[in-house]
Amino acid sequence: MIILVYCGVLSSAFAQQYATIATSPAPLILKAQGSFYLGGELESQTTDELGGICPPGHITVNQMYVRYMIPQEQTDGTSFVLIHGMHLSGKCWETTPDGRMGWDEYLVRKGYAVYVVDQVGIGRSGFDQKTYNDVRKGKTQPMAQTPFSRKTDENSWTNFRFGTKDGNPVDGAQFPIGSLDEFSKQNLPHIMRLPSPDANYRCLSKLSAEVKNVVLVSHSQSGAFPVETALRSTEGIRGMVLLEPGGTGSGYGDEQIRQLSKIPLLIIFGDNLTNETGMPGHVWQNSMDGWSRLAESINKAGGNATVIHLPEMGIYGNSHMLMMDKNSHQIAAIVLEWCKNNITKKSSDEKSFQHFR
Repeated sequence: MIILVYCGVLSSAFAQQYATIATSPAPLILKAQGSFYLGGELESQTTDELGGICPPGHITVNQMYVRYMIPQEQTDGTSFVLIHGMHLSGKCWETTPDGRMGWDEYLVRKGYAVYVVDQVGIGRSGFDQKTYNDVRKGKTQPMAQTPFSRKTDENSWTNFRFGTKDGNPVDGAQFPIGSLDEFSKQNLPHIMRLPSPDANYRCLSKLSAEVKNVVLVSHSQSGAFPVETALRSTEGIRGMVLLEPGGTGSGYGDEQIRQLSKIPLLIIFGDNLTNETGMPGHVWQNSMDGWSRLAESINKAGGNATVIHLPEMGIYGNSHMLMMDKNSHQIAAIVLEWCKNNITKKSSDEKSFQHFR
């Protein structure tokens, strides 16, 4: 209740309006922009499965929506693929909740092509409604339905480390606390199960191979997506950047680690990782510790993996939503500098484990 009152009163005074969105004085000059779909399989469905309106026929399922911008003047041949996390969509890389330039435009203005995806089953990628209509008609048991998850504003407050359970923002909060209502609007239902193998990996692998020279950038629930995609095929992948990846990066065998050692890896975590998240058994410090162990294993196999804990670089107050924080461009610049030193210029001969302090 404290958090509800706090968030509602404060954020309503700062609600985002079109007129208040910050616009760069410099024009955004593009060579091309557009969108397309990747992957997908044709599937025959009945009238009942289609919802009772259309006659039976074929539809496409498990496709991935991709939106892209290519600058007129490119810094080099590197492109960035931005992958959202759970309960979000590609919107999270666009204009921030408080109206600032998002990572997609920032990277384009720095001379890099950007491809923003919606995960399979999410947002403009759509989802397969068949099972839900079968349950409605009594043809399938309810437990056959894939659960859809939502995240409450209250849980975002603690789990994403915007503030503490007593309703106060974290010290030096980098997330724009006054725009929590705008962030809430980005919260989407998240489909909890997809066919195996995960169609996201297949689509990202195809995108990497077609675009070439890509850096796969993931966040939170999608944290392992670049890793899993690289294990499928390294074709077209120049680097992997994991922003506050979920899980612990465990379970990879020696052969998989050798495969991952072929591609430079950057992992970034923000501040207050030991804070209570409101999720039983879940603390973000455990995620950083686990992924750091994977990075060490990759480096022992001759790879190039870097873990950055922002407070150890003197950067404080960052939340789970690094691409939305008030210093989001500073974080993006760190990513670009890492790419310059580890991808564009290639990795140095020294492969020692780097944990920035």
